[in-house]
Amino acid sequence: MSDRIPVTILSGGLGAGKTTLLNHLLRTADDREIAVLVNDMGAVNVDAELIADGSELDPDGGVTELSNGCICCELQDDLETAVVRLARERSFDVLVVESSGISEPAPVARLFTTESRVAARYRVDALVTVLDTRQFLDAFAGSGGPERRGTEGDRPLSDLLVEQVEVSNVVLLNKADRCTSDELDDAEELVGTLQPDAETIRTEFSVVDPDRLLEVELFDASAIDGLAGWKRALEDEHHDHRHPDEVYGVSSFTFRRRRPFHPDRIATTLRDLPDGVVRSKGTLWIAGNEFRQSVSQAGPSVRVTAQGPWIASLPDVEREMYRSNRPDLEWHDDYGDRRTAFVVIGTDVDETAIRTALEDALVTDTEWERIGDGRKGESTDPFSTAAGETVVLRSP
Repeated sequence: MSDRIPVTILSGGLGAGKTTLLNHLLRTADDREIAVLVNDMGAVNVDAELIADGSELDPDGGVTELSNGCICCELQDDLETAVVRLARERSFDVLVVESSGISEPAPVARLFTTESRVAARYRVDALVTVLDTRQFLDAFAGSGGPERRGTEGDRPLSDLLVEQVEVSNVVLLNKADRCTSDELDDAEELVGTLQPDAETIRTEFSVVDPDRLLEVELFDASAIDGLAGWKRALEDEHHDHRHPDEVYGVSSFTFRRRRPFHPDRIATTLRDLPDGVVRSKGTLWIAGNEFRQSVSQAGPSVRVTAQGPWIASLPDVEREMYRSNRPDLEWHDDYGDRRTAFVVIGTDVDETAIRTALEDALVTDTEWERIGDGRKGESTDPFSTAAGETVVLRSP
C-alpha cells in the first residue's frame, strides 16, 4: 500500500450532481478526513461556496477553489500549487478533485501520475463520472443532444460527456428516479460500449456508499490512454465486434482502407450517420488533402480535426527521419502511412449499410487518377489544411 495520498477525480456534465455528491461524501465519510479541491467556471466559484456551506469542514482548510478557468488546461499550474500546499499544510486521508462540467479528467489525472512534486505526494485512486442519466440517454436518441448549459467555444457538451465516460473507472447513473428500468439498462449498456471496464452505479440525488468511490484503487496509470472502447477496437486488427450484440444490441466494427475518401462524399456520409451510432472515431485519408484528419463523433456531433501532415507527404530527408524514429510505423510501399482506420460503435446499427456508405465515399479509380493520392488540391474539400484546426460537420 502506497503512503501517498489517494486522489479521486470527479467529473461529469453541468448539473449532473457532482456538488451534491461531494456534500454527500463529506457528510458520510465517517473517520475519513477528506480534502476537496473545486474548479468552477466564472469569477465566483459557486460550487466551492455550496460545498463549504453544506459541510462541517473548516472553511479555511477543507475546501480549496480554483476559479475562472478549467483545471484540465490553463489552470494546471494553479492546480499543482494548490494540491502541494494542501499536503504541506493539512493532514487528510483523501483528496477529491471536482472538475468543472467542461473539463476533461484525463489531463488532470496525468498531473498526478507524471514525475513531479505532485506525484511524489499523491496517487490517483479512481476517475469517477457523474451522469444526468436522462440527459445522457437523450444525447444518443436522435433528439438533438443534451441541452447546452455552458460554453466551450463551439464544442457540444455531448462530446465532453462521452470523453468523460471513456476514461472512467466508476460511472454514477444519477437521477435514476427520472428514468424507467429499461432506460437505466440502456444507459448501462451505453456506458459499457464507451468504456467496457467501468463500474456503473445507479443513484438518486448522488447517494452512494463512499466505500465504492474512495480508496478503491481502480486507477491504472498505464491504461489511461487505452480505456475507451473505440481505442480498443482500433487497436484490434482482427476482432471487429467487441460487444455482445446478440444480447444487448450493441456492436462495433472498424473500417480500414488504403484508398482515400472523396472529400465531399465522406463529409456527406459523416453528416448522415444514423442515430444508432453512439460513438465513432478514427483517422481519415482524404484525397487531395495532405493532412491526417481525425474524426470524432458523439451522438449528434461530428467534428474533424487536421492533426498534421502525413509522413509520406514530407520532403525525403524529413520523411526518413520520422520513419527512423518510429520503427513500428505501419508503412505501405506506395502510400506510406496514408490510410483510414475508423471505428463505429452503436446500438442496433446496420453495419452493412454503413460499410457500403463508406465504400461509396472512397474515390473511384478515375477520380484517384485525377485527384491524386493526396498530393494535389481539391477545390471543394471541406476539410482543413491547417494543423489543429477543426471543422464541424454536424452539431446538435
